[in-house]
Amino acid sequence: MIARDVIILGAGPAGLAAAAELKRLGLRDIAIIEREAEPGGIPRHCGHVGFGLREFLHLMTGPEYARAVAAAAGAASISLGVTALRLEPGAIVQATGPHGGETYRGKAVLLAMGARETPRSARLVSGTRPWGVMNTGALQQFVYLHGKRPFRRPVVIGTELVSFSTLVTMRHLDIKPIAMIEANNRITARRPGDLLARLFFGVPVLLNTRLIRILGSDRVEGVEVDLGGGPDRIDCDGVVFTGQFRPENALLANSPVAIDRGTLGPAIDQYWRCSDPTYFAAGNLLRGIETAGQCWREGRAAARAIAAALDGKLPAPSAVPVQTQGALKYVYPQRIAPGEAMDAARLFKARVARAASGTLTVRADDRVVWSRGISALPERRIAWPVAASSLQGASKVTVALEEK
Repeated sequence: MIARDVIILGAGPAGLAAAAELKRLGLRDIAIIEREAEPGGIPRHCGHVGFGLREFLHLMTGPEYARAVAAAAGAASISLGVTALRLEPGAIVQATGPHGGETYRGKAVLLAMGARETPRSARLVSGTRPWGVMNTGALQQFVYLHGKRPFRRPVVIGTELVSFSTLVTMRHLDIKPIAMIEANNRITARRPGDLLARLFFGVPVLLNTRLIRILGSDRVEGVEVDLGGGPDRIDCDGVVFTGQFRPENALLANSPVAIDRGTLGPAIDQYWRCSDPTYFAAGNLLRGIETAGQCWREGRAAARAIAAALDGKLPAPSAVPVQTQGALKYVYPQRIAPGEAMDAARLFKARVARAASGTLTVRADDRVVWSRGISALPERRIAWPVAASSLQGASKVTVALEEK
């Protein structure tokens, strides 16, 4: 058995930031379990700049950022190529690695396994299964890790921020996408992403367009789409499915950690504590994709909570639930200890299920403690502070987006 003060599952930005913060707080008996061959998480495969400005005060490429957060973790022991198989009550993790089965026991475990894109199989796209169909992560590995061009004229499915980053990735090897396809009437990422795609990359964005099936035998030859007037064909030699990230939550099944139905990640309190209080969670496991910088901040905040828990300074776990109403897809934390402090890193965070405008309201039982008018779009983080003292005595907290 491998015994440590803290076990961290995942060596991405959240897990590595947590290790660095624990080290700063004087906790060095830490083990990080990572199934990949290198630490750093998703940024390892992102060759474009846009990382590290807030964390390290200068812009970096993804691989540079991955190396920097791994270096910051410093004294932590990182076990690479080790896969966690099962979570047991009381901070016990069963895993397997190069040396076979291993049992890790901690005083606390931080879950930071990240998120993954929804694959083709879960999107219910019909057609054949030829070579040339992949997600963003596979494309990045082809381009950045192996320097190989898997196709020349693909279509990109989706218009999230990561969808537009694929245009940057493909430009490295002179891959020229035919189009970006979006089923909704506007792009998911912020505008003017569609304008930049068309003017800077020469890629049209087709809105209100649904992918019906993929065509081809050995290789992709085209896709059939519905532009609103019936089936049409677009000739291409590849399909890149982007976005629709989901928490990497398979390990949570049949575990002592409860899953929230809205986020599909662990349900937590304002101290990043799960239903089993020896487990904590941070980063993209909580709700699907956010920026590396946001995951880094959450990892540091969770580390401070873990340090407080090991020092006996956290309050007892709370059973006061946070419920969502109206157009909200989810809100977290899902439990609150009323009256206990909530620092700037412990804001309520939420997203909407669809475009909505109205009043965002927080109620302690039937009493309104906070409200403001908002207009929100899907895949946009909504965050706001609420004084925990205003929730004193509540048996439940309700967060609602009441539309006009």
